This record gives sequence, C-alpha cells and structure tokens, in this order.
Amino acid sequence: MEFQDVVRKRKMVRSFEDRPIPKEILERILRNAQRAPSAGFSQGQAFLVLEGREQTQRYWDALMPSDRRAAYSASWPDLFRAPVLIVCLDSKDVYLDRYAEADKGWTDRSEARWPVPYWDIDAGMAAMIILLDAVDAGLGALFFGIPDQATFREAFGVPDGYSAIGTIALGYPKPKDRPSPSLARGRRPASSVVHRGRWGSA
Repeated sequence: MEFQDVVRKRKMVRSFEDRPIPKEILERILRNAQRAPSAGFSQGQAFLVLEGREQTQRYWDALMPSDRRAAYSASWPDLFRAPVLIVCLDSKDVYLDRYAEADKGWTDRSEARWPVPYWDIDAGMAAMIILLDAVDAGLGALFFGIPDQATFREAFGVPDGYSAIGTIALGYPKPKDRPSPSLARGRRPASSVVHRGRWGSA
C-alpha cells in the first residue's frame, strides 16, 4: 500500500473479527515498532504482547471491571474479540542512565534537564508505527489508555521502572464498523493547526 493511503486510511477500529493474526504479520509489526526513534538511541521502549483469547481475557478481567465492560459492549460488542493486545511501555530510568554516560556529559541523572518527557514521546512514536503498520497489513487497531498502572503491573509482572502509555487492540476489522461519535466533530481546518513563520499566521 502507498504510504499516503496508509495515512489516509488510518482510523481507530473498535469492532474486530474473531480470527488470529498470522505470526509473520505480527512479528513484522513488532520489528518495525522497535525501529521508532529514541533520544540518544536510549531504546527505552518495551512491548507486552498478549495473543489469543486466554491472554487477552486476563487483560480485560484485570483492567476493565464487568460493569464498565458491559457499557463498552453495548456500543462496541466486538471490541473484546481483538486477538492481540500490545501494551506500549517506556522506562524513564533507561533515558536518565543513558544521558549520564560519558558521550552525553550529564552525570546527575536529573529529570529537570529534560524539557519534556522524551521517554513518553518515543513510546508514542512506536505506537504510531504499530497503528500505521496495521493499516498496511489490512488490520484494524485501537489505541486506548490504562487507568490503573499498579493493577496492570501486578497482573502481568511488569517492573516498577516501566510505565504503560497505552494499549493497542489489533485484529481484522469487521465490515461496517460503527464510527466513533467523536468523528462527528469533524477535522479542524489546517488554518487553525498549521502556523507558518509565526503563530497565528496561516
């Protein structure tokens, strides 16, 4: 698929068919996600891959209580059929350690040196690669947050040094997936988003 088509067709999919993703496609997506940029080539991203009904059900049971799940099921009953969940994580400590190395020259590991949390940014870039790669592979994907980090860590044995920026549900989209009501808002015009030369100048 042409890259412009991949970008144009990318959307959040909430209804999935109950069929597995071929191993070679999933492995390709994970390999590509590892090629996301990272500050100082710190490579502080990590991915927890849950594949198949038994593993994905453990996720839903731990992080989405039955009453909340029922509310989602009323609108998108096929969301929980997604055969793969990929949790995107990052480690701030990996970045602080990397920038305390000799070639970077920072020795105090101070988080105050960072104008923004690049560990989260880099994990977000990896997540976007997964979302785009899904389109290229003929799959659908949905990115959503994790409200309870402590429960997630305990349920899956994730070390305290890692934070989950979100989860991606991955699978074959069902035909005629009902669009999110949010899309009714429409896309903001470029004149309000793209500023040239100075803020407010389109």
